[in-house]
Amino acid sequence: MPTYTPTERTQVRRLPKRAVYDKAQVHAILDEGFLCHVGFAVDGQPYVIPTLYARVGERIYFHGSAASRMLRSAGDGAQVCLTVTLVDGFVLARSAFHHSMNYRSVVVLGSARLVTDAGQKWEALHRLTNHIVPGRWEEVRQPSEQEIKGTSVLALDLDEVSAKVRTGPPADDEEDYALPVWAGVVPVEMMFGEPLPDSRLLPGVREIDSSRLKSRANRTNP
Repeated sequence: MPTYTPTERTQVRRLPKRAVYDKAQVHAILDEGFLCHVGFAVDGQPYVIPTLYARVGERIYFHGSAASRMLRSAGDGAQVCLTVTLVDGFVLARSAFHHSMNYRSVVVLGSARLVTDAGQKWEALHRLTNHIVPGRWEEVRQPSEQEIKGTSVLALDLDEVSAKVRTGPPADDEEDYALPVWAGVVPVEMMFGEPLPDSRLLPGVREIDSSRLKSRANRTNP
């Protein structure tokens, strides 16, 4: 089964039994998530910025305003650290020390590049839109030339990648199992509410099918 080769920077050293390098598992985490945090430094000052993303094959795309400090810095070839985390449960132990979370996380390191090819940029924005709501790109107005110019898209290849996953119940010290304290896992799930129509929606416009949102976590991007 294809795996990512851990490097000096991506080798999981803290609790290595939770490390995941399997490409299918990494892709599944990235495809279920939609919000990443991008870390970078400008003149020695570190920044971490949240932004939307989409995976296409062995590449991550993220975008924003052409005036964005993050995109300008990253697009100049600066090293970035992109992370995605999914929380699956609060792990409540019998001791405060052993409380934890069940989670799935991915860390991607590398040098992002500015997407300048018009066709690739258009396709990246297409994938970004449909990663959030499947099929949304095909039913809305396409970006104008001015909107395209005002948007920067960056690509980050999945070269240096690692994931970390925790599952299961709490792991208490043996003597603490005798304590009369409830312990276990409280599941955490992301749920979509009923869509709220815009006040200026035209009469007769069909309501969005919310099942498209609910099914997004079960798909895998090519």
